[in-house]
Amino acid sequence: MNELIACCGIDCETCDARIATIKNDDKLRNEVAEKWRALYGVPEITAEMINCTGCRTEGAKIGHCLECKIRKCVQKKGYATCAECPDMETCPVVGYMLDALPQAKNNLLSLK
Repeated sequence: MNELIACCGIDCETCDARIATIKNDDKLRNEVAEKWRALYGVPEITAEMINCTGCRTEGAKIGHCLECKIRKCVQKKGYATCAECPDMETCPVVGYMLDALPQAKNNLLSLK
C-alpha cells in the first residue's frame, strides 16, 4: 500500500508542505503558509509550521495533522487508511473530505 496516501486519501507525495520539507525549501514553506492562511482563514499558520513528511510515514507532522479526526479514527480502528473501513462511503468523519476532494476518494477506492 502506498504510504504517501494519507488516511483520508490525500496524496501526500504531491503536497507542497511535504515537498517543502523534503527539499528543505523555505521559499516554498512561505508560499504554502501564505496560501493556507488565505484558504483556511487561519492567520496563525507560519512558514516554520510547514514541516511534514506525510500522514502515515515516520517523521515530522504539521500540528493540525496530529489532531486530525480522520487520522485518529483510522488509528483507533487499526486501519492504514479509510479504504479499509466498511463504513467509508457513509462515514461522517471523512465524508466532508471525500465530497470536497474527489481525487482523495478515488485514491482510497483504488486501495480497496
